[in-house]
Amino acid sequence: MGRIRLLPETVASQVAAGEVVERPASVAKELIENSIDAGARKIDIMIRRGGISIVRVIDDGCGMDRDDGLLSLERHATSKIRSAADLQAVATLGFRGEALPSIASVSRFRLTTREARALAGTEIIVNGGKLEVVRDGGEAPGTQVEVRSLFYNLPARRKFLRSENTESRNIEHQIHLQAISHPQIGFSLLRDDRMLFQLPAAATLSDRIRDLYGVELLQRLVEVSGTASHKIQISGFIGQAGLSRQARTQQLVFVNGRAIESSLITAGLREGYHTALMKGQYPVTFLFLELDPAAVDVNVHPAKREVRFRDPNGVREAVVRCIQQTLKGGRAAWQEKFRAPVNLPAAISAKTAPDLRLRPEVSTPEESHRELPHFGTTVAGVGLSAVTSAKADDPGRVTPSQIVGQAPRLPASRSDSPTLQRHTTKAEGQQFQIIGVLSKLYVLMENADGLVLVDQHAAHERILFEELRRRMEEQGVPTQKLLLPQTFDVPPRDADWIESNLSVLQRMGIGIESFGPDTFKIDSLPSFLNVSEPAQFMRKVIDDLKSAANSASAMRLGEEMIAKSVCRHAVKANDPLRYPEVEKLIRDLLDCDLPYCCPHGRPTMIQISLAELEKKFGRKI
Repeated sequence: MGRIRLLPETVASQVAAGEVVERPASVAKELIENSIDAGARKIDIMIRRGGISIVRVIDDGCGMDRDDGLLSLERHATSKIRSAADLQAVATLGFRGEALPSIASVSRFRLTTREARALAGTEIIVNGGKLEVVRDGGEAPGTQVEVRSLFYNLPARRKFLRSENTESRNIEHQIHLQAISHPQIGFSLLRDDRMLFQLPAAATLSDRIRDLYGVELLQRLVEVSGTASHKIQISGFIGQAGLSRQARTQQLVFVNGRAIESSLITAGLREGYHTALMKGQYPVTFLFLELDPAAVDVNVHPAKREVRFRDPNGVREAVVRCIQQTLKGGRAAWQEKFRAPVNLPAAISAKTAPDLRLRPEVSTPEESHRELPHFGTTVAGVGLSAVTSAKADDPGRVTPSQIVGQAPRLPASRSDSPTLQRHTTKAEGQQFQIIGVLSKLYVLMENADGLVLVDQHAAHERILFEELRRRMEEQGVPTQKLLLPQTFDVPPRDADWIESNLSVLQRMGIGIESFGPDTFKIDSLPSFLNVSEPAQFMRKVIDDLKSAANSASAMRLGEEMIAKSVCRHAVKANDPLRYPEVEKLIRDLLDCDLPYCCPHGRPTMIQISLAELEKKFGRKI
């Protein structure tokens, strides 16, 4: 007798349900997606005991007649696709026809549905996959699905569920995802007879983000700008440089309205932020990608969390380019804050500019109330050379400029540069008042929006970093020939990547060429790198550059070295700066490509608005 047998229909449905229905949040997700596909404008969700006891989803969509209602509970019955060709261009959230029968097979299931013009609706009750009741119903037009006692017939599966609070949070997260991706739909969530939130239909995505996450987060987001490509449209909001989280909880990505998890896009986000993000941190994003449905395969994972792109490199490049353009575009908004007029004292000469250091050695109440000095706004032709010359002349230090064979000179004093002259002219229109220096580190300034704190060390780091990187890119990466060329073998996929990116590697100062099948030879490396094992170094470089953009900087391999070098040579805490030097530092910072953060991703400036100060002092509620 044969050992292979057909599984009963009930068992087969429970096996399929194990892939689609992982937890109560999976039930809520599938039911909400069905409501969205049905054209609902309002979706109400009610849960009890973390969705284990009950999950109810009510919508005002198109509804179904009795035949469609019964057919929707059959496996692989769907209105979304008709043939295999339709799988190549899925434009709806659901399409497999597995969700409802899978849910019904592991719960006590009730479906009521009614079309808008129908006199009566249909009520269907299923227990553990067995159809029990079919009768007329009197519910409002739309569809209502009620799932009770999830996994009641699979006690082993039910034991793997988390606490009720954890399951409730997962459901809330799924509703947040759907609410963000469809702001035009109203959502409400009732948990254990307590209303958690009611979201009315929003006119814009920013309104929905404000309703869910608050005004403070919205104010720190930047609307995505720039063009990705003619095949991919990217929109949404991303966090300003310096806004990050320790996990990906607020890194939300949507493809054609579907919330997804993609390592490809995560790598693109990391590359787009690059030096604007600290290591180990993740950006805050609400990113929407719109592309031809035929260019993305959503039929990859049973829960539809993962997708595949026909042109993954093109998608990654589009994300990187769009993030970089958005962060650079935000620079104009930052500069506007320093162009708005403020009440400033009269200008004073450089010779009479007072010392900006606030005296920390206050010992008596009388001294602490002494009047602070008043400072002017414009002192021309004075740079930071007085501050940095002592550092550059220190014989025990190697300045960043010496890496490219030039005399030590820091960018903050490059008054003879034509580029700087243009920036200086432009900066003259910027208006801000420098108040003082706190703890010999934080520059206090006033602009039209309120109080600004600038970390003088981080600011100088950014200035030096961009100047030195620009010099090395223009003059070429210095290379050093190896005494003995090294050969190394790589897997076939890595070999293909190296062959297609030889020009990129050579531009970065790596002398590499093919030396047989899956074998390469290295005869030179950048001179500023201390590499003892070239083969091991190359394998690490390949892994790092795979996630980088094709337009990666020629100094990508040297950026970490540059960042460490400028960190040693930038002005430090407790370094005394005079007024003209502080003003020059601020003006040069505002002329940087990314003035918001240092090369390590730390913020250079913090804005404290007048409204926030008024709240702190009780002037506003």
